[in-house]
Amino acid sequence: MTGSLDTIVKQGRLLFAIAIMALGVEHLVCAHFGQAVVPVIPWVPGHPWLAYLTGTVLIAAALSIAANKKARLAAILLAIFFLVCDFVLQVPKVVAHPLDISIRTGAFEILAICAAALTLAGTLPVERPYPAPWESVVDVLIKSGLFLFAVCSVIFGIDHFLVLGFIASLVPAWIPGSGMFWAYLTAAAFVAAGVSMATKWMGRLAGILLGTMFLLWFLLLHSPRVMTYPRSHNPNEWSSAFIALGMCGGSWICAWALSANRPSSH
Repeated sequence: MTGSLDTIVKQGRLLFAIAIMALGVEHLVCAHFGQAVVPVIPWVPGHPWLAYLTGTVLIAAALSIAANKKARLAAILLAIFFLVCDFVLQVPKVVAHPLDISIRTGAFEILAICAAALTLAGTLPVERPYPAPWESVVDVLIKSGLFLFAVCSVIFGIDHFLVLGFIASLVPAWIPGSGMFWAYLTAAAFVAAGVSMATKWMGRLAGILLGTMFLLWFLLLHSPRVMTYPRSHNPNEWSSAFIALGMCGGSWICAWALSANRPSSH
């Protein structure tokens, strides 16, 4: 059973790469709109070339990770890219509107993807030594990845508790049970998974279950909505689906990082 779970969890890197590549493609497709259309990585309105550049960078990083070619370097650079985007573009919005849950969620989504990339880098072998100062900074960032991802999970859970009615409204009618039950369950699952991963008490199982929850969201909630609006000029549905898939991959990356069966990255 453990071997089967490890096989599944190891696919987290591939799912994460697919999600990043999809966001990159979305940037290229939507660049000509001339507006900030991808909420997870806002780009400056009126400068489509930034969207083209961002899309190209994301696709290149995703290909590197998926093909395992300079994957650790790609993951580190991807994490730094997301971290800069978050602090430059999202954090000021959070400071200006601290009670706006949608803005706060966007900021922590970016941070969670950054954390997943850092955690991924920590699971990959060192390809070549870096200069000592740079290597020490990278090491600190990588070691923070798992904790940051756990913190983001707790924040997502708290935010879910604050908007239970809205979360309940997203649950398809054909799913058994009341929407409010599933809203409470997912909020509690976020908090529990975050605490578990942060403390490393049953953290691997928590990462597996959290990733499974995100995968179910991708398949049961987001994919049908995307298929309903395949030609929409508003890519929010597509972005939400790709983010859910990326968070699934990120959760399984964290589970793999916490696995006792994982080989050393050094």
